[in-house]
Amino acid sequence: MMEPLLSLSNLKVHFPIRGGLLGRPTGFVKAVDGIDLDIAHGESVALVGESGCGKSTLGSAILGMTKPSGGSILFEGKPIVHGQAAAMRALSRDVQIVFQDPVSALNPKLTIGESIAEPLAIHGVGNAAERKERVAELLGLVGLHAQHAGRKPNAFSGGQRQRIVIARALALNPKLLILDEPVSALDVSIRSQILNLLLDLQKRFGLSYLFISHDLSVVRHFADRVAVMYLGHLVETGRTGDVFANPVHPYTEALLSAVPLPDPVAQRQRRRIVLKGDLPSPADPPKGCKFVTRCPLAADICHAAHPPLVSTGAGREAACHIRAGS
Repeated sequence: MMEPLLSLSNLKVHFPIRGGLLGRPTGFVKAVDGIDLDIAHGESVALVGESGCGKSTLGSAILGMTKPSGGSILFEGKPIVHGQAAAMRALSRDVQIVFQDPVSALNPKLTIGESIAEPLAIHGVGNAAERKERVAELLGLVGLHAQHAGRKPNAFSGGQRQRIVIARALALNPKLLILDEPVSALDVSIRSQILNLLLDLQKRFGLSYLFISHDLSVVRHFADRVAVMYLGHLVETGRTGDVFANPVHPYTEALLSAVPLPDPVAQRQRRRIVLKGDLPSPADPPKGCKFVTRCPLAADICHAAHPPLVSTGAGREAACHIRAGS
């Protein structure tokens, strides 16, 4: 088998909680706490879960913006060495991010041509004329025109700005894009256009995506695989169609019960699972299974230890003492 483009092994990101007179750590916020995840060449993997579960922190660690506390990140079989300028510079050619808010992602003082050309200039790609030509090419790829390059971001709509951000992310011909809620700040009428653009670009260039989202109705049509995250842990992974058709973990089941169905009769007849309580603080997680305080299936065994992610067959994995037999 071909090795994964990206491979995370027991990845941890813990932030110290400081207190007392000397500012010594009194505990840790375990934002990411032992994640194993692979992304293949040309694959879209959706990372889903409630706000505060650690999704964006995981993306930040992959990009080198946040230093892991433990575990490893391999890109094309080679470890990502955080903190080394040369390694991070090389990584930025292969891994780029598209942020949630296209307004804050673009410098209002720069023209969009200057913004798109910026990574090319930083990496010394081409001369001024060649970079200008590349900017025109990139604008065309995302459905804009070369003459738009001289305009400032405030001249464009939200959807157009996100196209500009995508163009900038593609400037260095990356292999992996981290899409952090890339359509959640856009009007509903524009979202499908951006998602279709991303799918078209993936087919054209063989891109891999880590699609971070809380919107499962979008994930259903976009991702090849789904990884469900809860309080710093993965609780279920699998092919998108399989997970939607037959969720194993009770948290996944609850999330999917809130996704609207296109059939109004089926929508009225379905059973909505409402989780009790709020997402616990990662600074003070529950003992045992991290989902135990909200789980409708919780039993004594669930208070003993957090279950590992185990295979349930056919490329599926789940972390549940009750349903996965872990």
